[in-house]
Amino acid sequence: MVFVAGLRSYMRWLAMTPLLLHGVEPLRLPAHSPDLNAYAERFVRSVKSECLDHLILSSVEQLEYVLDEYINYYHHERIHQSLGRIIEPKHQLDETAEIQCIERLGGLLKSYHRLAA
Repeated sequence: MVFVAGLRSYMRWLAMTPLLLHGVEPLRLPAHSPDLNAYAERFVRSVKSECLDHLILSSVEQLEYVLDEYINYYHHERIHQSLGRIIEPKHQLDETAEIQCIERLGGLLKSYHRLAA
């Protein structure tokens, strides 16, 4: 179930179309009630301030690519405050290995990893 404040504009409808095709049913919320969907509001704010405010996009394909990159970064590479600012390693780390910077979206999103020994 997806919460939406209203589907008044074509752009909102266009954004909802893939969800509707997969059987997701929108649940209408009262207007001006961001507190009813705080997690989604915070995620949208993060996407805008950390990513979209710094880019000029000219197509839906570019937007989809940027959002895919950001979501991958958001879930797997950024530091999560709720996890004690720790990124869980997928394997045993060598503390003496060199640190590598991985850049996404032309350096807009950066993450740092130790190279394998």
